[in-house]
Amino acid sequence: MVIKGILAKKIGMTQVFDEEGNRISVTVVKSEGCRILQKKIQEKDGYNSLLLGFEEVKESKLNKPLIGFLKKLGSPSYRILKEIRVDSITEDLREGEIITVKAFKPGDKVDVTGVSKGKGFSGGVKRWHFAGGGASHGSMFHRAPGSIGASSYPSRVFKGHHLPGRMGGDTVTVKSLDIVKIYEEEGLMLIKGAIPGARNSLVIIKDAKKDGKGVGVNE
Repeated sequence: MVIKGILAKKIGMTQVFDEEGNRISVTVVKSEGCRILQKKIQEKDGYNSLLLGFEEVKESKLNKPLIGFLKKLGSPSYRILKEIRVDSITEDLREGEIITVKAFKPGDKVDVTGVSKGKGFSGGVKRWHFAGGGASHGSMFHRAPGSIGASSYPSRVFKGHHLPGRMGGDTVTVKSLDIVKIYEEEGLMLIKGAIPGARNSLVIIKDAKKDGKGVGVNE
């Protein structure tokens, strides 16, 4: 199986109904297509991947190094370049080809990667689900983190201990989501459930490696 991949923009969430009348929550993503700019193969580069260009823009919107790189490839100006790994490079994956939502079909399982919403500085209760203290009158210990180290040994806080800090803004992958519907002409794809990221954020959609039960797809 060759892993398919595409870059898309998250539009938002809505709901649809299946043939039996069941309501399904879906996330709508849109992609006008991604151009294959460059291929890397195992024999030459040590791994197989495709460099995809997304969202064509005016050349004046890019910096000089990126302009020079795209001109060297003979490619139009793209705002976003992303490299995705694939199992193998087949003959139908040619440089200059456009990958659209037609590469997928309803019923396919996909892994979706995006950057989660930033929450700003958050305390331990919100960020790490600390239990907190009592909420009764006079406790004065409602949402404090409590003890985070020992006294005699080791007399310090271990590295990596869960503490308050910046929350969100992490690269997150949600696996084995179902494609409910595809609108090829509009470049829209409806994916069951929620995916990471804010509205209009970039997401990477690839064939799922597992079927949601730990079993490899098409194995």
